[in-house]
Amino acid sequence: MDRSYICVDLKSFYASVECVERGLDPFKVNLVVADPTRKGAITLAATPAIKKLGVPSRGRVFEIPDNIEYIIASPRMSLYMQYAAKIYSIFLKYIASEDIHVYSIDESFMDVTPYLKLYNMNAKQIAKMIIDDIYKQTGITATVGIGPNLFLTKVALDIEAKHAADNMGYLDEDLFKQKLWYHRPITDFWMIGPGTARRLETLGIYDMHGIAVCKEALLYKLFGINAEYLIDHAKGKEPVTISDIKEHKPKSNSISNSQILFEDYNYRDAYVVMCEMVDANVLVLTQKRLVTNRISLYVGYSKDVIRPSRGSVKITNTTNSYRLLLEEFKILYKKIVVPNYPIRQIAIGFGNVVDECYEQLDLFANVEDVEKEKMLQEALVSIRDKYGKNAALKGMSYLDKATMRMRNGLIGGHNA
Repeated sequence: MDRSYICVDLKSFYASVECVERGLDPFKVNLVVADPTRKGAITLAATPAIKKLGVPSRGRVFEIPDNIEYIIASPRMSLYMQYAAKIYSIFLKYIASEDIHVYSIDESFMDVTPYLKLYNMNAKQIAKMIIDDIYKQTGITATVGIGPNLFLTKVALDIEAKHAADNMGYLDEDLFKQKLWYHRPITDFWMIGPGTARRLETLGIYDMHGIAVCKEALLYKLFGINAEYLIDHAKGKEPVTISDIKEHKPKSNSISNSQILFEDYNYRDAYVVMCEMVDANVLVLTQKRLVTNRISLYVGYSKDVIRPSRGSVKITNTTNSYRLLLEEFKILYKKIVVPNYPIRQIAIGFGNVVDECYEQLDLFANVEDVEKEKMLQEALVSIRDKYGKNAALKGMSYLDKATMRMRNGLIGGHNA
């Protein structure tokens, strides 16, 4: 049975919300969403009006030409989440949750196949019904991609809809080959990034037609198993459905956290931040009743003066003990991080995350101390759940270069 998918994108979402809140038209007003206190801040969103003047969504504030007058709106992530939740509730008026896949805060896929007969409408009519309701209730303009599979639906959204007067794009396999087989740059296509494009160039491939006619053996040699999705996509095919996504369960789980520091940190101060991050992730393990036996650490240096330091190690305990895990991170930090170079990025990860029923301590661990610590961690989780993340902090979070208190007031790394 042929399926019908739509992908709804909330146009310039953060910037559009800020315009709605101010009673402005994002198609006429120059506005960017960014931290107004930092000239080097990234613009998280830009209105369609200022984009027409060449200002991208993900540029830097200082890169905006001086001759352009614009409004700079401080990010309000909790507000954007409220709008996204309201829009999702609009989706649910027309489509059941099992037929919706939320791809990001501003983009969602829907399988509308079961609803064609229900509403006696085609996919385009259903899409228009939904986006008209979104605009009526929120003032947010949406664009739509329509197609018989998730890939063609996304490409219809990303490439076709932006040029359509009604903000809707449609593709099937034949139209895809007719209109987009020779489209360049190839990075405009979903799931093809600059790295993949550079590797394709080594084969003399610059568009989807080049992939379609290339010998599959060459692609598998270059990309391994990932060649399969490139070959399928070049033909306009995608076997994965929304129900497949809903049913997927990863073979292994991990918990990670990263942050880009607002200024250069020295070896000692960056170590404090790493300890805070371990503390935060341990409480996530505790809250979800999980344990881990693999840790990883990444440290990026300011202005890429040297290559980033990275390392991972399987540890002898399968645990969620802050004391045991921090000791392992201390060892890894001292082993891989280069002193005397300014640090700007830190990321940590817990791998092989499993249910705490699989907790296993080595012969050198004090079981009684671990159990006492677990009770303390559970108490901290309860306090923070009830009174907020900053209700109970370790002393290190009050040091000058600590970041946890400030970051606890952010959503997604941005102002709440």
